[in-house]
Amino acid sequence: MTRTGSIPVLETDAPRAGARGWWALVVLMLPVLLVSVDNTVLSFALPEISLALRPSGAEQLWIIDVYPLVLAGLLVTMGTLGDRFGRRRMLLIGATGFAAVSALAAFAPTALTLIGARALLGFFGAMLMPSTLSLLRSIFVNRDQRRLAIAVWASAFSAGSALGPIVGGFLLEHFWWGSVFLIAVPVLIPLLVCAPLLVPESRDPNPGRIDPISILLSMATMIPIVYAIKSFAVDGPTVVAGLWAVLGFAMGALFVRRQLRADIPMLDMALFRRGSFSGAILVNLLSVVALVGFLYYVSQHLQLVLGLSPMVAGFALVPGMVAMIIAGLAIVPVSRRISPHVLIPAALVFSVIGYLLVAFIGGSILSLILAFVALGIGIGAAETISNELILASAPAEKAGAASAVSETAYELGAVLGTAVLGGIITAFYRGALILPAGLGHAQAEAAKETLAGAYAVSHGLPHPLGTQLWDAATTAFGSGVGVTSLIGAGLVVLAGVIAAATLKGRARS
Repeated sequence: MTRTGSIPVLETDAPRAGARGWWALVVLMLPVLLVSVDNTVLSFALPEISLALRPSGAEQLWIIDVYPLVLAGLLVTMGTLGDRFGRRRMLLIGATGFAAVSALAAFAPTALTLIGARALLGFFGAMLMPSTLSLLRSIFVNRDQRRLAIAVWASAFSAGSALGPIVGGFLLEHFWWGSVFLIAVPVLIPLLVCAPLLVPESRDPNPGRIDPISILLSMATMIPIVYAIKSFAVDGPTVVAGLWAVLGFAMGALFVRRQLRADIPMLDMALFRRGSFSGAILVNLLSVVALVGFLYYVSQHLQLVLGLSPMVAGFALVPGMVAMIIAGLAIVPVSRRISPHVLIPAALVFSVIGYLLVAFIGGSILSLILAFVALGIGIGAAETISNELILASAPAEKAGAASAVSETAYELGAVLGTAVLGGIITAFYRGALILPAGLGHAQAEAAKETLAGAYAVSHGLPHPLGTQLWDAATTAFGSGVGVTSLIGAGLVVLAGVIAAATLKGRARS
């Protein structure tokens, strides 16, 4: 509900955006499209990167995870700065930096250089994502229009994920792996030209002072927690992982305490007392964990185990991405009439079925296509509804901070999907791998690290030793798929339970 003077106005009765608003939406979809393409392309480019740069198992996970790690640590800060200094301004600064660093990543000579470039991409990406969603809140004040706009915005994630493997596959088959990073440049140039013309600037009229201590505490909360999760996934329960987790939660407690005592906090903690806000955040988080964990397994299985080229593997995932887009758009008219506490659990049933197909049928191309279609239907619908609830639950002037919390959940989910579900598969792989006799020490260590490492070693060995190693590696990799799929299904069920318990009565404004 908004107010005009002293008269309350329902958001469904608020003024409707015109043609310029919808063109602004097209512009704001570009960075979303880019980030989703980047995530999917990297998953499909990882085998090529592993063969070219020869990263260790830890470095391989860092190549994937350092971007969302830095992003998650800075999103709340950047969202708050956008509320203060202007969301469009932050968007343009982030786009410029992201394009420049993408060129640096494309020509990285070592794994460590690529990790550093990915960290810088996370820094500038943190300026992009909260700005896009919060600007939608200011452009589409009418809630019915905003539902549709967010569905279209969310579909850009799915569209980018669908285009990523195809575009990336074409580039990987014709050029070197670094070419997948250069696609950021032609996507961001139209944004830099059109955003000043079409996207109106917006900011919090009463932002308060900048609080450097809160900024440091927010980063000191997210980074140690995410690092602890990664360390636990790679090395198991260790003292180091426990200490990082304790540090992160301690900093989080100090951050919350400071926000509660501030007259104008950097992040209004009262938002989390609203069941619709907290519940939607958790649904976002768990849905992304399930999606990214699935893609981590499938991208390697299709290319390394089934032997598909990157482009063909990308086409195999297109039906699931299309299903995600259609579900996200089709759920909009339904969400006006049915409460989210019923609609989201019903949609997520499809995602549970997708994971169960992988757990009990196996890894054939057809079963993976059907599984991803089912997974995409549930997550596409859930993401559209939850993102709209997050914005609807927050005051318009705090849209940047609220969007940043939503994006933090998304990026934390990406880290958890790779680190936890990916880490479980890696642990099963290492535990089940039985190396054939005749391997050198360096060859054995490389084969134990990752499936891509075993692929590289086996294809450099004479027959039949290479065949024996590769057969053992694929068998070991498949040993953890069933358990990991059941865990993924359990996470989706948990998301549905949370939605049923917290999102009652939010179908209408």
